[in-house]
Amino acid sequence: MSKRLTEILSSNYVAAANKLRPKSARHKILAFVESYDDIAFWHSILSDFENDRVYFQIVPPSQSSLTKGKKTVLANQLGDRLGYSMIACIDSDYDYLLQDANPTSSNINSNPFIFQTYTYSIENYQCYAESLHEVCVQATMNDREIIDFVELFRMYSEIAFPLLAWSVWFHRRKNKKEFSIADCCHLLTLERIDVYHMERSLWQMNRKVQNKIKGFETDYPIGKIEVEKLQQEFNSLGVTPDNSYLFVQGHHIMDAVVMRILAPVCNILRREREMEIQRLAEHSMQYRNELSGYENRQTNVNEILRRNTDFRKCPMYEMIVRDLQRFMEQRAQ
Repeated sequence: MSKRLTEILSSNYVAAANKLRPKSARHKILAFVESYDDIAFWHSILSDFENDRVYFQIVPPSQSSLTKGKKTVLANQLGDRLGYSMIACIDSDYDYLLQDANPTSSNINSNPFIFQTYTYSIENYQCYAESLHEVCVQATMNDREIIDFVELFRMYSEIAFPLLAWSVWFHRRKNKKEFSIADCCHLLTLERIDVYHMERSLWQMNRKVQNKIKGFETDYPIGKIEVEKLQQEFNSLGVTPDNSYLFVQGHHIMDAVVMRILAPVCNILRREREMEIQRLAEHSMQYRNELSGYENRQTNVNEILRRNTDFRKCPMYEMIVRDLQRFMEQRAQ
């Protein structure tokens, strides 16, 4: 990046530009996000903090190329360029759980101008268990509840919690090649899904996870003690056996777990609604018209899931709000 472009993108430059605006004009706060896909999510949060004095302009990480990602955001924004006129909004990945294990994680967790998801990524919010029934309703226009998603992901999280702790332990020891995030996700996959008997898939996953943990405890005896302490630390961070699915890689949770459940659930709900139309239709013409109308009103469940914003009751979302409230209060001083 040229020296001139760096100056243009600096928080100080934006702050100076704000001072030149008419008193009645609102001040702009640039918010850099990882990609275009993240703009809608952060807009849904940041827009709540706009007022007659300030507004947010959310932009991808690079103004000179299509380069995207967390590293690009942080590479452009580290140092004194962040401030009250320029912020960074990023996925936490493992950085929230790593705390001060490396300079990047330490900076993310301490810099008041870097806002993180706290969950692994945006996808974890979109897959918030309490919202998944509503996702199915929107996709199928059928309100029957086939699965208790809250209880399902509580059970999933209980199985995943100790393995997540081992995964973070390896990362904190800078030994992630021994047990990568991909390795962890592979074990936390639900296989042979039967929506009427999800306990079978959970049991299979639990067996794989427990076998892996037993191997770790044998190969890394000191790790067993340290992982137990890490689990206690997790609790202080808001990571519990009830919600650990929020801290597993977001793309995995969405694509390899949630969508593999929602797809068959929605298929069942659609068939039920179609059978109801057939049963209630008084003649073939009415049946065809009603069925055609129902089919036209359906929406792809994957599309609805990726636009899901019904996560505001999530405790981690409340942490983002708390950080932004503090930022806005300090900015106003």
